[in-house]
Amino acid sequence: MTLPLPALSSPASAQPARIPFFDLAAQTSELIVEIRAALERVIGSQRFILGEEVAAFEREIAAFLGVRHAIGVSSGTDALTIALTALGVGPGDEVVTTPYTFFATTGAILRVGARPVFADIERASFNLDPARVAEVMSERTRAILPVHLFGQAADMTALRALARHHSVALIEDAAQALGATLHGERVGTWGDMGCFSFFPSKNLGAFGDGGLVSTNDDRLAALARSLRNHGFGAKHHSQRLGGNFRLDALQAAILRVKLPHLASFNARRREHAARYLQSASGSLRLPRELEARQHVYHQFVIRSPEREALAARLAARGIATEHYYPTPIHLQKACADLGYRAGAFPEAEAAARESLAVPIFPELEGWMVSTVAEALAAE
Repeated sequence: MTLPLPALSSPASAQPARIPFFDLAAQTSELIVEIRAALERVIGSQRFILGEEVAAFEREIAAFLGVRHAIGVSSGTDALTIALTALGVGPGDEVVTTPYTFFATTGAILRVGARPVFADIERASFNLDPARVAEVMSERTRAILPVHLFGQAADMTALRALARHHSVALIEDAAQALGATLHGERVGTWGDMGCFSFFPSKNLGAFGDGGLVSTNDDRLAALARSLRNHGFGAKHHSQRLGGNFRLDALQAAILRVKLPHLASFNARRREHAARYLQSASGSLRLPRELEARQHVYHQFVIRSPEREALAARLAARGIATEHYYPTPIHLQKACADLGYRAGAFPEAEAAARESLAVPIFPELEGWMVSTVAEALAAE
């Protein structure tokens, strides 16, 4: 089997160094021998849908997370849909969540027929503010759905207490935070169910879409396994309306290769972040690792009231950046019927105006990290 890789670029002496925002080829090249062997193993087995390869990955990542059950699914979005459905969330229900994240979180709530109810975020963490959550809960609230944004845990201690007090479900969107901890416990283990994504750019990325549902509840795990596979209890016997939400064996095999390296991937991200934090000037608002949390820096997001000008200055130095997220969810066209208006969530809207992410992927070379650090120091 031959899997050619694109050539990796190197700095040109006469031009500004080109530092990509993300470089999947760099990580793939480090692991290509193991990845080829894993793919050949699956091809030899001819078991491409579920099977032992997926089951082995589920056992291994359940052990990593410290949960009883890990259920491989087709994407992080589908993980959210499965979790909401398994917990009985549907038409007439409300789910409290954040307006500042990727759209999939809200999209899954809408897809099961429930209504997203937004609460503003904390300025320091970008995550759902428990005090604001308490203000918007009602008798129709069926679940709270925080996102561990950019790789740092939300305040799950307070959110879990709220969920228990109101007897509602707690679902974690941990798509960006695999390996992050709060009080030493990994995200995805605090709620009734956790949801993860293996999109290629994630801290643990597949070669396509993939996701995971985690839980310590045997009943919810059985429901999730049924829901991912057409609602089957036994083959050809559907007990409920499910879907085709299965993780395929090729993706599971790739993830099995990468999972033992995840701790080192995350450690490298943290090392890059430490360098940036040490070097950056005082004019930038930098990400903060909050008390009792270990940040895994899926993104390193800085804030500036002159974000566009900052992005242009970094681009002039050859540094690619990304804008997460340009429009908060409550102001997007798909959510117009929810009735929210500009000004409803000041912290989320300020974050959308000011945030800029710089390269943080594990395989950044030393000269790349130095160049970004020097650029942040010059601001």
